[in-house]
Amino acid sequence: MSYVPPHLRNASSTAVATTTTRPLSSTGTLDNNHHHHHNNTNLAFSSSYSHSHPNYSSLSNGTRRTSAAPPPSRIITVPDTVFPNWQPSERVSRMNPDQIEEVRIRLNLDVTVSSDSPAAPGPIESFNDMCLHPRIMKDIAYHEYTRPTSIQAQAMPIALSGRDLLGCAETGSGKTAAFTIPMIQHCLVQPPIRRGDGPLALVLAPTRELAQQIEKEVQAFSRSLESLKTAIVVGGTNIEKQRSELRAGVEIAVATPGRFIDHLQQGNTSLSRISYVVLDEADRMLDMGFEPQIREIMRSLPEKHQTLLFSATMPVEIEALAKEYLANPVQVKVGKVSSPTTNVSQTLVKVSESEKIDRLLDLLVEEASQAEKCGHPFPLTIVFVERKTRCDEVAEALVAQGLSAVSLHGGRSQNEREAALQNFRSSSTSILVATDVASRGLDVTGVSHVINLDLPKTTEDYIHRIGRTGRAGSTGIATSFYTDRDMFLVTNIRKAIADAESGNGVAFATGKVARRKEKEAAAAHKEANIALSRHLGLGAASINIEDKYRFMIAASNSRGEGAADSAWDD
Repeated sequence: MSYVPPHLRNASSTAVATTTTRPLSSTGTLDNNHHHHHNNTNLAFSSSYSHSHPNYSSLSNGTRRTSAAPPPSRIITVPDTVFPNWQPSERVSRMNPDQIEEVRIRLNLDVTVSSDSPAAPGPIESFNDMCLHPRIMKDIAYHEYTRPTSIQAQAMPIALSGRDLLGCAETGSGKTAAFTIPMIQHCLVQPPIRRGDGPLALVLAPTRELAQQIEKEVQAFSRSLESLKTAIVVGGTNIEKQRSELRAGVEIAVATPGRFIDHLQQGNTSLSRISYVVLDEADRMLDMGFEPQIREIMRSLPEKHQTLLFSATMPVEIEALAKEYLANPVQVKVGKVSSPTTNVSQTLVKVSESEKIDRLLDLLVEEASQAEKCGHPFPLTIVFVERKTRCDEVAEALVAQGLSAVSLHGGRSQNEREAALQNFRSSSTSILVATDVASRGLDVTGVSHVINLDLPKTTEDYIHRIGRTGRAGSTGIATSFYTDRDMFLVTNIRKAIADAESGNGVAFATGKVARRKEKEAAAAHKEANIALSRHLGLGAASINIEDKYRFMIAASNSRGEGAADSAWDD
């Protein structure tokens, strides 16, 4: 069933009876440190018979439509949500503001709260000091996690204290665990779920692959908790299995927005008990057009809930979303946001379009030879291309050359995509040829080299692509082939590299507005080149001259004009 935004739903177009439902709400009390929450007085997807009535469908503004008279109304009691008064260890509690600030500086953290909000909890550099459930600590130890990353050290105390969070960190920073561990802790203190209950916690992610990664992380930190059930709710997989899991009751649902809306519309689950919600890679979800679904879910949540929004970039669209749906959030930024990382060595190589594949083969065959000489395995490499058909073409060319390669793009089936990723993660395949489906949210440990066979259209996409390497403090290499048509983007990349090498912080504007402006600037750049070529008498063909050579054209042009004037005078 496709999603229909509320403003397009037309009750008058169908002969139906309309009955107003009373919103379900939790009556649990909170201490003064807990907010919650906005204008969510109607639960659009919740009704007293949403799990049993065959004609249930989702409606906004607290109404439902049925083709027959509704059954007698009954009241469903929703258990009170528990927001415990969490405290860290005594050692951490004794830290004064100067000590807290010293830790934030060391961890490269920027923490902001509004002037009328309580101070944010300080960062905690030890899992032991976070006073987590013993079973969670057992699983942390099992996976040999020793110290939290910067985003974990700051985001986890905020989440554990019940505050809303707006987190912005470089890719590969460990943000999934930053919201997963507090989420599990939150679920453990809630009243038990019953069959037909909706989940206690909801994580929304833009892609199937990212949702699957998040679910694996949840399972990793809850392996000792047999009673904690998780459902992954994404497209491209068996919807009947999802329906069965959701109706049986799960504590945590990890979902893509569209498929979760489908289940809500079909009455397979409910929002009535959700008290912990995460929007992960929110910028990517907006880019993919999920804003209507996100807004539909967010405005239909119970009044008392906690929201964590994570984004690799902070465009104006994300700021607007956060302002609307987060209550006095603590904003946490780690490192340089939206900039090429300094631990990725970036190389730009100018080639003609026809040379690209040959140059790629030369580069990778040479890498394979060097690895073999040194007795090392071939380094994990991602090759980004522009189109699906080119993706398969390049992968086939690499395999024909004796290299281990597989393609990943939106045209492949879910099973094929999962198999490709699994082979790449396990290093049984060394080269992943991908479209931008892999540029965000793909977390593969140990990627050494990213190659842009085709450069993307925007600086933001370039940043996300090279962010697949140099993750979590490691170093990486990014090689980009470019042609004349890419010169506008290449100029921006070179400036960013120069700024990074000189120690200057760079922060590119991101989001739809920024991309529109960049597109307009690129178009103006192209028009200027066309005008220049016409001025030089080269016709309408577009040429591109780097700034450092423009003086040669200017000088040549001046001499030409002078010669023409002399001829006229004669």
